[in-house]
Amino acid sequence: MTTKMMRAARMHHVGEPMVVEDIPVPSPRPTDVLVQVKACGIVPNLGNVLSNWEKWFPHLPLPKLPAIFGLDATGVVAEVGSQVHAFNPGDRVYVNPARYCGGCRACRSGDTTACPYYTFNGYFGFSERSQAIFDDYPYGGLCEYMTAPQYSLVKIPDNLSHETAARFGYLGTAYRALKKAEVGPSSTILVSGISGTLGIGVALFGLAMGAKKILGTARNRELLQRVKAIAPERIEVMSLDDGSVSEWAARVTRGAGIDAVIDALGPGAPQETLRETLKTLRRGGHLINIGAVAGEVPINLHYMMDNDQRFSGSAWFTAGQGQEMADMVESGVVDLSVFEHCVFNLEDINTALGGIENRNGGFSNYVICP
Repeated sequence: MTTKMMRAARMHHVGEPMVVEDIPVPSPRPTDVLVQVKACGIVPNLGNVLSNWEKWFPHLPLPKLPAIFGLDATGVVAEVGSQVHAFNPGDRVYVNPARYCGGCRACRSGDTTACPYYTFNGYFGFSERSQAIFDDYPYGGLCEYMTAPQYSLVKIPDNLSHETAARFGYLGTAYRALKKAEVGPSSTILVSGISGTLGIGVALFGLAMGAKKILGTARNRELLQRVKAIAPERIEVMSLDDGSVSEWAARVTRGAGIDAVIDALGPGAPQETLRETLKTLRRGGHLINIGAVAGEVPINLHYMMDNDQRFSGSAWFTAGQGQEMADMVESGVVDLSVFEHCVFNLEDINTALGGIENRNGGFSNYVICP
């Protein structure tokens, strides 16, 4: 019997180009599915990130090499395992890369993000236990076929393209933070880095969840105006070069303050920006960090305690939350048409990872289509 082969981009050594080579198509285990990958979202400077991994993220282990990366895969179910009943060949799906053991106390209580084996399939782990998960699921999205557990799948509607669904990692991170902040019709939120890849997702789903006012900061004035144009009556923007964020927020809210700050600035952003946005919170307000601002941030815990404020992080999102997002797209509650897809073939993976100029901030959506 002839073994069916597929193309896959594999990294053999950190800092060196990925190699596109032929490897066997995997077979799904009983509770897994085989997905034919149609699109996989990428971070344009992923090659630079991986090259500096030990410096920037020494506590986050990478899989053993050679490895197939690729975090945000979408595609079509090609084959299902014998114990898969809710999915069928031909189903259009987004594959949530969050993997967990399923048997620990956290998993059994439904808090899968707290699993000690929690791992991003196709990217990195959160502890040394993650290698066991990498061994179980060695296929990221930068290949033609991948196996995935049925618990990771999100059914996507016909009005959601594979290229847009490949943005769900960023969008889901934003959505979970908004849910943690309990954003609703009475909420005023501030998005730090609103024109970036994470920040635009906060704005789009914040609007869909009914936030009455969304304040956004960044530096690029042109991109800020593009964000405001999404909903001119509900979005207010300010360049960080134009003065104090806390004073501006106080004017816009007429002294009431911000219910929730979602900090979407990435590593390398100045810590002073986060500390300034903390000052915008109302009594009882909540700041949630999703951008991973680097380093230790000094904060006045006494002040936060006295004002009953919260400061927390939020990591990724569940497949259930991803399904909520897909359902919102299907019903038209959220509009994701603002994205401009920059599509590359699998053979162009090293060009795509080489630090492409991000011309349009978070409006640009970079995908590999095997």
